[in-house]
Amino acid sequence: MLYQGKSLSVQLLEDGIVELKYDAQGSVNKFDAATFVEFTAAIEAINNSTEAKGVIVTSGKSTYLVGADITEFLETFKKPEEELVPWVKSASDIFDAFEDLNMPTIAAINGVALGGGCEMTLACDYRVGDTNTSIGLPEVKLGLMPGFGGTVRLPRLIGADNAVEWMSTGKAHRADAAQAVGLLDAVVAPEDLKASAIGMLKLAIDGKLDWKAKRQPKLEPLQLSPLESVMTFTTCKGMIAAKAGKHYPAPMLTVNTIEAAAGLDRAGAMALENAGFAKLAKTDAATAQIGLFMSDQVIKGKAKAASKQATKQVSKAAVLGAGIMGGGIAYQSAYKGTPIIMKDINDQALDLGLNTAAGILTKQVERGRMNAKKMAGVLNNITPSLSYDSVKDVDIVVEAVVENPKVKGMVLAEVEGIVAEDAIVTSNTSTISIDVLAQSVKRPQNFCGMHFFNPVNKMPLVEVIRGKDTSDETVATVVAYAAKMGKSPIVVNDCPGFFVNRVLFPYFAGVSQMILEGADFTAIDKVMEKQFGWPMGPAYLLDVVGIDTADHCTGVMSSGFPTRMKKIENDPVSTLYNNERFGQKNGKGFYDHAKDKRGRPTKVPSEDTYKLFAEHCADKKDFSSDEIIARAMIPMVNEVVRCLEEGVVDTAAEADMGLIYGIGFPPFRGGAIRYLETLGLNNFIEMADKYAHLGEIYQVTDGLREMAKSGKSYFTTDVKTA
Repeated sequence: MLYQGKSLSVQLLEDGIVELKYDAQGSVNKFDAATFVEFTAAIEAINNSTEAKGVIVTSGKSTYLVGADITEFLETFKKPEEELVPWVKSASDIFDAFEDLNMPTIAAINGVALGGGCEMTLACDYRVGDTNTSIGLPEVKLGLMPGFGGTVRLPRLIGADNAVEWMSTGKAHRADAAQAVGLLDAVVAPEDLKASAIGMLKLAIDGKLDWKAKRQPKLEPLQLSPLESVMTFTTCKGMIAAKAGKHYPAPMLTVNTIEAAAGLDRAGAMALENAGFAKLAKTDAATAQIGLFMSDQVIKGKAKAASKQATKQVSKAAVLGAGIMGGGIAYQSAYKGTPIIMKDINDQALDLGLNTAAGILTKQVERGRMNAKKMAGVLNNITPSLSYDSVKDVDIVVEAVVENPKVKGMVLAEVEGIVAEDAIVTSNTSTISIDVLAQSVKRPQNFCGMHFFNPVNKMPLVEVIRGKDTSDETVATVVAYAAKMGKSPIVVNDCPGFFVNRVLFPYFAGVSQMILEGADFTAIDKVMEKQFGWPMGPAYLLDVVGIDTADHCTGVMSSGFPTRMKKIENDPVSTLYNNERFGQKNGKGFYDHAKDKRGRPTKVPSEDTYKLFAEHCADKKDFSSDEIIARAMIPMVNEVVRCLEEGVVDTAAEADMGLIYGIGFPPFRGGAIRYLETLGLNNFIEMADKYAHLGEIYQVTDGLREMAKSGKSYFTTDVKTA
């Protein structure tokens, strides 16, 4: 053994071949600070060996290298930019040192090689992947660019156009695609990987493969003619600007860096990469997107733990109510492998549910993401039924009937009397108290909420709502089932609106008040979409949700929080509802909705709506963009803080992911709490205090003031104050 560390080792094999093996003590291989120290020592050991003639880089795990340890980033990135440049340079210098070994090198890639793992392979002269290989540079998804030489080596290996596409999208690529562009020199069966890589390495050692010629392009300027350069980079910049926009700076800075470095050798190009990486590391987008990734890991970790804790396995499910929502739930369960009974009281509803599922599947077939056989298999996993007898042997029931407590109560009582005593019964309610609904069942310990978001196949979030009598086993089983369905579940405690709707409606209330004061709803939508980054402005979102639904929810929230969320007099939403303007569902709301010649939805501000509002609203008044954002967002952030303090949701990570996955909170802002902390708690409090006279939704909690005073973070602190 030439070197033995905790994460990697260097061993001399036969014929002068050295194996550099990554085999960390955890479940995956990744580059953290300790691994970089060992990597440096490993290179030194290879250089000092008189017997070493070539190096094969392998993994002792079931997959190759997942990249850098992101958990170290957020703290490191708090350093000034001028300190980050030498920090990242010290890491990229190690990859350069490996690339400069005076012998041929080859990567034997088994499975995933992403980010720093991909860059490790780029520093090698040759790359062999197995058929399970997935390789790419996803740093852009974290608001970053590659920092260990990816922007330098990849364009020189696969061409600037291919490299820009890889890095600006952050997609992982299969082995065949990587081989097609020239990144992989060979693709072999997993069982042949190491032997094939050693065979190729021996050819290089024996001089039958010119490894020095293979390496040389990575050390020189990019070979592009002026015309090729203009065509490549101008085209790419146009596409990136249109797709990423101003809120995501990483893709554009990445392509600008590659372009600027095209005429430079490795050292010059690497200096530009170091500088670009450090610059992006200091952006709010990177802070938010890295935080987003870490928050997502929290949710996945909790779901994984729930799967281990669940005492009951869900092998068969049922959904009661076969409308669009029921059909979506049935599709999702069946698609992910859990057979499901779809029960309703009439054939028309069952047809609607089946057509909903079939429609989703048909689109996947048309787009080439699924074949007809798979589609048939999914549909066969859905059994429509008019009889309760069909659900008697299911493990879990999802009630998805009309949002009426009396109707839901009757349905829940009926189904509980039919299923097994240990079966779990859930309600897909968006507003009705789980504790109220639990009064209709005899086994409240086996009952909880399971709130899906529409459209079910596209929205990742499921709120699992714990009632006061819900057992831990029930929660664990429902979380595990939601995760098995491919969803991201968060557990919340019962309260009006649960979590997502509870924090959404103060946002709507802030918007309604601005409209009453003379703001144009189209101006609000434009600011909240174009500047803040929501996929839909609040007025358009209300039309999509349904004005009738929104008015009903406003009533629920008003009853639950009579001082803070009391109904606004002459609320524009109620005005629309009272005039039967229900939004997209009947083509008229804030906007008039229709379809163009291609069948795509269109919307135009409704003159009828302006006339209705004129009776109750002040004369038109222009609000600044900053004021629109403040008056819309302060109520939402305040309510998220209250939910954390009251223990409605356990962690800031889950709160942020709930908003991103449930209502499309702008990912580049990282969620409401990440947005709050990016602004700075004291800055937010100062901003909110300017509007405190507008009502309780603008008044920050004592807990938030204390957090700001003590300099604490919601991501590292238990904030429950009630």
